[in-house]
Amino acid sequence: MILTLPNRSERRRIQKKMHKTRDKDEYRPLNAILLLSSGRSVTEVSGLIVAARSSINQWVGWYTECGIEGLESSTRGCSRVLPFYQIGRMLKLMLQLPPQALGYQRSRWRTELMAIEINRMFSLQVHSSTIRRWLPKLGIVWRRAAPTLHIRDPLRDDKLKAIRDALQHCDIDHPVFYEDEVDIHLNPKIGADWMDKGHQKRVPTPGQNAKRYLAGALHSGTGKVSYVASASKDSTLFISMLKLLKRQYRRAKTITLIVDNYIIHKSKKIQVWLKQNPKFILLFQPVYSPWVNKIEKLWHALHETVTRNHQCRNISKLIERVKYFMDHASPFPGGGHGLMKVEHN
Repeated sequence: MILTLPNRSERRRIQKKMHKTRDKDEYRPLNAILLLSSGRSVTEVSGLIVAARSSINQWVGWYTECGIEGLESSTRGCSRVLPFYQIGRMLKLMLQLPPQALGYQRSRWRTELMAIEINRMFSLQVHSSTIRRWLPKLGIVWRRAAPTLHIRDPLRDDKLKAIRDALQHCDIDHPVFYEDEVDIHLNPKIGADWMDKGHQKRVPTPGQNAKRYLAGALHSGTGKVSYVASASKDSTLFISMLKLLKRQYRRAKTITLIVDNYIIHKSKKIQVWLKQNPKFILLFQPVYSPWVNKIEKLWHALHETVTRNHQCRNISKLIERVKYFMDHASPFPGGGHGLMKVEHN
């Protein structure tokens, strides 16, 4: 069989397909054509890629007639004998229930159990290794489950509606804030970092931990960040935050805060203060719904930027860096806090 030599652009196409494919049955014919085009004989190519001369001549024929597409059509192999798609749909349905729902003792699925159920349903003899090989093709992976609570707030819809209404009417006279508190620990939060392979980076810890607390308020409209710090996390900290907002927004007719259900937001001391300052309105988010309070993203950015893997020797130095972050975080998000350098006076 005489091979029509591919031109430069055709060879590039063949090389690209060889780099992209993960199918050896598609890679070998492409490689054979590329080697033949470089001047090697069929016998030499047969020894290099460990393929029969008849197979190479067959690939040359397909390539001569149909080009690269002819090689693609030759790699499809035999059609499936097992009902793969039906079994795949059944596996996805099975994984929505624990094995205990089908009478098994185990609380998690194993491929052996999957094979037993599939063989029972389809009257087949599929091995567990076949099931294991199919799972990635079905988009099914082995990963850690996430804990969750089966507690639903009976007032969830009403609370969310009140929050949405307040956000829609947020303006100069009626500002709305996301409010929350965050703990700052001298012992650093440990996180991933770039390092040489085989050499784990060390983060020195002070040993004895120290804590400080921040109360923050994020303006839902402008992204302005306001905050106060304290050595204790109690109602006094929350009242300090309210007083700061009262000074900053004197002309506001109402000041609405979206808060979580932490006890310091509901204490008797807070109730007394709110009666004396009727312009303040507290909207409580539904229980176990931290995503409602957008200031959580600010705290995440604070930890990622400052507290994670930090190497401050004392709490005062750490708080100095935290305050610098908070002073320059506005407007959040979008303030470029993660790329900012510390300006020393």
